Amino acid sequence: MPKLSRQNSQRIAFALITLAAVVVVAPIFFIVGYIIYEGASAISWEFLTAYPYNGMKAGGLLPAIVGTLWLTLGTAVVAVPIGIGAAIYLSEYAKDNALTRAIRVAIINLAGIPSVVFGLFGLGLFVIFLNFGTSILAGSLTLGIMTLPVIISTAEEALRAVPQSFRLVSVSLGGTRWQTIRRVVLPQALPGIITGVILGLERAAGETAPILFTVAAFFLPRLPTSMFDQTMALPYHLFVISTQVPGMPVHIQYGTALVLLIFVLSMNLMATLIRNHYRKQRFW
Repeated sequence: MPKLSRQNSQRIAFALITLAAVVVVAPIFFIVGYIIYEGASAISWEFLTAYPYNGMKAGGLLPAIVGTLWLTLGTAVVAVPIGIGAAIYLSEYAKDNALTRAIRVAIINLAGIPSVVFGLFGLGLFVIFLNFGTSILAGSLTLGIMTLPVIISTAEEALRAVPQSFRLVSVSLGGTRWQTIRRVVLPQALPGIITGVILGLERAAGETAPILFTVAAFFLPRLPTSMFDQTMALPYHLFVISTQVPGMPVHIQYGTALVLLIFVLSMNLMATLIRNHYRKQRFW
């Protein structure tokens, strides 16, 4: 049997890689396209700014949209400072010993825990033990803990990717370790850090199980006024109208899914623009 030439082998390999990419990407485009096709008719100004009524079979999504914004912002306040701080410590200060290796393994394991477990943890600790009740505060803390492993891992990798020579030059010019981190390392690692933050917040914005136990309300015809209020949220609202409300119009279900999809993709787009802006300012 004749051997394949190097060029033919390369063509076959490229064809197989292209086929694998198409197999992965095509279903995603199909799902997104189908959601747009089914849900576009429901999108209107009233749908985005009105309160639901008639058993949530009419009206809009304003409480769910505002509740999702509250939870995303609360998650960012909880997870971003702690996550970036932990990444700085592990990357710049911690020694490579058994303890730090165990911490990294624990972070990786936390990232793989099902979200429903985080929800039960938040229910036990924040809702019952700390007596926060089912509130935005309890939901934000639960989502923040769930988001921390993603932020810590990606931020640490971004910090470690900054060339060591940058640190050596800063220290040789008289800069302290903290000045080097704040003025040299962090600005250069910012694109990767932003990517990790947005990935974590996107996951939090689309989760249903954690907020089911800690914050989400079946129906609230009003907006939250404090961190101790319950709120509606787009993921849980989508679950409710798809499984718990008989006779729900299909276009409202897909319209809600489309709004959630746009919300998440908008965060992704914003992160991409910010990341590209800071990436142009890199020196390497």
